[in-house]
Amino acid sequence: MLKLLPILLPVLYGLVLYHFSVWRTHRELDAQSTRLADPKLKALTDRMAAALDIAEIPVHIYEIDPVNGLAAPDGRIFITRGFYNEYRQGRVSAEELSSVIAHELGHVALGHARKRMIDFAGQNAMRTVLAMMISRLLPGIGVYIANILTRLVAAGLSRGDEYEADAYATALLIKSGIGAAPQKTLFGKLDALTKSRSGVMPAWLMSHPETQDRVAAIEKNEAKWVR
Repeated sequence: MLKLLPILLPVLYGLVLYHFSVWRTHRELDAQSTRLADPKLKALTDRMAAALDIAEIPVHIYEIDPVNGLAAPDGRIFITRGFYNEYRQGRVSAEELSSVIAHELGHVALGHARKRMIDFAGQNAMRTVLAMMISRLLPGIGVYIANILTRLVAAGLSRGDEYEADAYATALLIKSGIGAAPQKTLFGKLDALTKSRSGVMPAWLMSHPETQDRVAAIEKNEAKWVR
């Protein structure tokens, strides 16, 4: 049992960190969000809700500046104030913003939002175990190598989730009559946003696949699903 302790302790740490992260995320979102009340956007989300045969798709505004959309572990969909302001100022259309909502809804429907919280805890446990093991062989740099390996694994998981959520959004947008065009044009605008920030990548694109690859995947699905 004592031999397993170096492995069991990081796993226990990961579980505690997971529950704390979920609690902290819920608390922060509750304190810094309001229900989205935009007639044009609601008309579009109502069309998507009808396509899914559900009453509505509640969306909330998360009061932070970065341009982003996110799905909470409890299934709620959020658009940041920064993203909503882009829409209000005419730089992003209602249809394009609805494609973000569809994408985040995909993360909820496919279980990504909750899985990401579990992955987060698992990654911390894995990082701790790797750091301990590698440090025995390479003292002083084991922690850095463990961090790099953990980030590579996390990035691979994230990219897979993004492609799946993109595909879900494409199918939903087509079924609801909005179409996939806004989903594709939005990516071009987000690339321009990156360049306007002197190459600093916005939160929406962090750990995401390359834009051209995502658009190509959307077009491939569109060719299969649109007759």
